[in-house]
Amino acid sequence: MIKKLARRLTAVAVLSLAAAGVHAETLSVAATPVPHAELLDFVKPKLKAEGIDLKVRVFNDYVQPIQATVDKAVDANFFLHKPYLDSFNKEHHTDIVLVPDAAVHVEPFGLYSRKVKSLADVKNGATVVLPNDPSNGGRALLLLQKAGLIKLKNPDNILSTSRDLAENPKKLRFRELDAAFLPRALDDADLALINTNYALAAGLQPNKDALVLEGADSPYANIVTARPDNAKSPAIAKLMKALRSDDVKKFIEEKYKGAIVPAF
Repeated sequence: MIKKLARRLTAVAVLSLAAAGVHAETLSVAATPVPHAELLDFVKPKLKAEGIDLKVRVFNDYVQPIQATVDKAVDANFFLHKPYLDSFNKEHHTDIVLVPDAAVHVEPFGLYSRKVKSLADVKNGATVVLPNDPSNGGRALLLLQKAGLIKLKNPDNILSTSRDLAENPKKLRFRELDAAFLPRALDDADLALINTNYALAAGLQPNKDALVLEGADSPYANIVTARPDNAKSPAIAKLMKALRSDDVKKFIEEKYKGAIVPAF
């Protein structure tokens, strides 16, 4: 009888708290649309069951999500890799950091064209567009080197620029654009080096459309980052547990079919 009464009192207390308006903890995360926001939306129900109300703020560039984190407009962001974070922190004097167990997936970087069907068709003087931020620009040049189109003075320098070429036998001409605009440049340029999130958003299928694609062993894993004051918060720990779960791994494998691959 006493145990039954205790259980009834507990149930009444829970209902009273709900009626009093006790809410789940809100966690806001900045992300680019594909695949980051999609992955965050996928884990929302799991987090809701753990008392976390996940709010996803979608951005279409690579600067605003970090700035929103710095300004405390959001708690964290999910869209970048560590070389980009290191470059951004150095350039903008910010101190955004990786959260524990930060890596979620790899988006193999790709070389695309609407004008040539194979590398053998690339003509002398072809125009190549690549991202204008240092980390992704260097990443693009490393992929061109892998494709055999150029050679870099330092083949391991992830921050190489077009001024660091040792060999450019086809006399490729380089233009730098904001990463978000690279898919639109495909109609004008001969070659475009495009981040997979923007390629997917533009309807490209990396495994089918890319002339060259990074391997799954790419060091550019996409990560979650936050401010030093909240990177180890319980709410972010729950987010990372959800993002690095077997359910998410299965979701990535089934939905993106190799266009992105789990990094855990």
